[in-house]
Amino acid sequence: MKNIVGLLILSFILLASCDKNNDTNMAAEKTQTSVFVYLHDQAGEYQQVNVDIQQVIIKGYGNNNEYDLTDSTGAGVYNLLDYQNGLDTLLGEITVDYDSISQIRLVIGLDNTVMVDSMLYPLETPSAQQSGLKINVHGELMYIDTFIVSLDFDASESVHQLGNGTYQLHPVIHLD
Repeated sequence: MKNIVGLLILSFILLASCDKNNDTNMAAEKTQTSVFVYLHDQAGEYQQVNVDIQQVIIKGYGNNNEYDLTDSTGAGVYNLLDYQNGLDTLLGEITVDYDSISQIRLVIGLDNTVMVDSMLYPLETPSAQQSGLKINVHGELMYIDTFIVSLDFDASESVHQLGNGTYQLHPVIHLD
């Protein structure tokens, strides 16, 4: 009888140690995640809506590290209307070791324009030039290899004509 009790105790100890090893191995298996950020637009009433994207920055949840994705594709002026009807463009990609992404920030430059009736007008961006346009993502990255973010930059809702005939950009972006 002593042998059976001893064998049972030994079995429980071995099972308990297996569970601990599995938890440790799962934590060690966390790999880096490739993050891709794409841009596209809904149809609008303008001939062109050109947005000067200087930086695409991602931030992890609870993590002070920020990564600039712009180096992977380059900053530039994007005509949002070129990315309609299923077309998109890659704004940037990077590999991170975050457990989750909390935010994407688009830093908008000064070279923004809108074309109306074949005339090109400056497009002012009053708030997105200092700290950038902040988009809350809250995407979980734990145990996935690839995370794709698709930004639907709604040009028709984002461009506003003011009473003095000038145009302003107040970006409306939806995550797809």
